[in-house]
Amino acid sequence: MPPSATLSTFLERAGLGAPLRVRPLAGGVSSDIWRVDLADGTTAGPICVKRALPRLRVAQLWEAPIARNRYERQWLQTAGSIVATAAPRVLAWDDEAGIFAMEYLEHPVWKALLRDGRADAAFAGNVGASLAAIHAATAGSADIAQRFGTDAIFHAIRLEPYLVATSALHPDLRERLLALERRTAATHLVLVHGDVSPKNILVRDSGPVFLDAECAWYGDPAFDLAFCLNHMFLKCVWVPRSRAGFLECYDTLSAAYLRGVTWEPPAALEERAATLLPGLLLGRVDGKSPVEYLDNAGRARVRGAARELLAAPVRTLAALREAWQRSST
Repeated sequence: MPPSATLSTFLERAGLGAPLRVRPLAGGVSSDIWRVDLADGTTAGPICVKRALPRLRVAQLWEAPIARNRYERQWLQTAGSIVATAAPRVLAWDDEAGIFAMEYLEHPVWKALLRDGRADAAFAGNVGASLAAIHAATAGSADIAQRFGTDAIFHAIRLEPYLVATSALHPDLRERLLALERRTAATHLVLVHGDVSPKNILVRDSGPVFLDAECAWYGDPAFDLAFCLNHMFLKCVWVPRSRAGFLECYDTLSAAYLRGVTWEPPAALEERAATLLPGLLLGRVDGKSPVEYLDNAGRARVRGAARELLAAPVRTLAALREAWQRSST
């Protein structure tokens, strides 16, 4: 069905009204996302509608079940019930069709601010604190574990493209990367977002808003922490003039997050994050979803640093930061 027919049918069945204007939103490789202005209905203002794609828009073959759309909207609902400002309000959904509607929020995307060199450590700290609060509230929950038992989806759209695929290009590090994949897959402690990237975080005065939770999984919280901190390293290469500010964001985010860890010894989680992050760093240049903003020289710099950090792992995020400083400059 063309997007207009898909949207019209969904909106009509959901009782949200008829679409007056539909505008595709850029940035997604795994879903169709539209801003929809409604001609009638009870919902005021524009809404956002998201539909999962069975094949992602990347150069390499990367397929994933559209059932992830259901887990994404459930993550948004769950996170919003824990930290009220952390997620858009979900308005309607059709899990069979892999589509849902949520409120449309007009706030800056964190990635855009970082691109401009605007490194706000206080906001980074709020990201860490909010993420830790969501993890803490879902830790040890049998209900959450049952609802988000998405191991196969998480492997398909996170572990395989970031760690397994990357290991094929680095035979000398293959066992190291596969060991990280096995450890992460075997750890089930909290509700994980799975894509805590600056491109998926809106900057709102009341706190960060997390988007794009297609990778939602009951698993290892260290993945969320390492995934987000990894972007602070990448931004150092993208916008080198703001390197000091990005590293301050790294420090503030990690400290705020670790203060909120109540479900396990913080040092144990920190060690998993510190050892996983270099694998994710290498995956962002040699995996199935490389960052689009680095040139060949930037990718080579990240690749070299990531290989060094994988070969000589450290146990704390502070030590990792220092090792990154030495290996990437």
